[in-house]
Amino acid sequence: MPRAWVIHGYDGYQGLSLENFSKEVPGPGEIRLKVEAFALNWGDMDLMLDCYSFSFPHFPARIGMEAAGIVDAIGPDVEGIEMGERFCTLPYFYYNRGASTESLVIDARYVTKAPLSLSAIESASIWMQYMTAYFPLVELSAAEPGRNFLVTAATSTAGTAALEIGRLYGATMIGTTRFDYNRDYLRKAGADHVIVTGDDNSDLSDKLLDLTNGKGIDAAFDPVGAGLIKQYGPALAKNSRIYFYGTLDATFPELPIIDMFQANAVFHPYSLFNYVENATMCTKGKSFVYKAIQSGDIKPRIDRVYPMEAYRDAWNYLQSPREAHGKVVIETGL
Repeated sequence: MPRAWVIHGYDGYQGLSLENFSKEVPGPGEIRLKVEAFALNWGDMDLMLDCYSFSFPHFPARIGMEAAGIVDAIGPDVEGIEMGERFCTLPYFYYNRGASTESLVIDARYVTKAPLSLSAIESASIWMQYMTAYFPLVELSAAEPGRNFLVTAATSTAGTAALEIGRLYGATMIGTTRFDYNRDYLRKAGADHVIVTGDDNSDLSDKLLDLTNGKGIDAAFDPVGAGLIKQYGPALAKNSRIYFYGTLDATFPELPIIDMFQANAVFHPYSLFNYVENATMCTKGKSFVYKAIQSGDIKPRIDRVYPMEAYRDAWNYLQSPREAHGKVVIETGL
């Protein structure tokens, strides 16, 4: 019987248990994957604590949004997918059918073929970070030379992806980090400027205005929340946007309304799921990832790989302070 990591309440990853379950049969429009690898994401952590923008309808439930595996069953009315092919899940809220499992039945609309040049572990690690960053920077805020983008918590996988994508399109990228030792990493990833934040960020807007020759930032890609938005508010450029996609501060921000009035700025609560649901936008995001991988412009960064049985250990590692960067991935061994 296949196994899955299951939660029975909003107890965090400490409440996870590895359980057997009967293999499911895909219905109309569905396929089944023999999961080879799945990735950890901070959204999973928020979901396990009921701090996410979505909640489980009931328990028990599995978490996980990113996996890669081999197609081993195909339901009726599915076209373009063959048995034995490797496919990846697209980042989405799968309710109780999360990806932390050895066998996954999933709607075929929410899978995409694994890039041929990547391993199963690499294929399970790319879609959340690059698609999360792609839509705000490219489709919504038109990254190009002369545009200034702020990326907070830039050492996160999505933050680093934003730096890489912004560099590809010629935008000026400014990344923040809490630790000075991350400077070289962020510069190599694509940051033109790195700002080390601390307890007192009262001069953050002054630094941003100085780095942008007084123009300010055209967009902020921000998963932090309350801790920084008010500090960089005075440095918002005309018609700028704040893409708020996480709550690392564990609280929603108090917006700098006066600064936003003056800049005609927009606060955009951003969820990738809305763009995965949109067939046209989703195709654009997938096309970018495929082309950028093929050209070598982006490449998966894997920090650590854990076996199926060590899922809780992987979460212990992910939430601890670390100087290494990249995705943490579980390999099922199948």
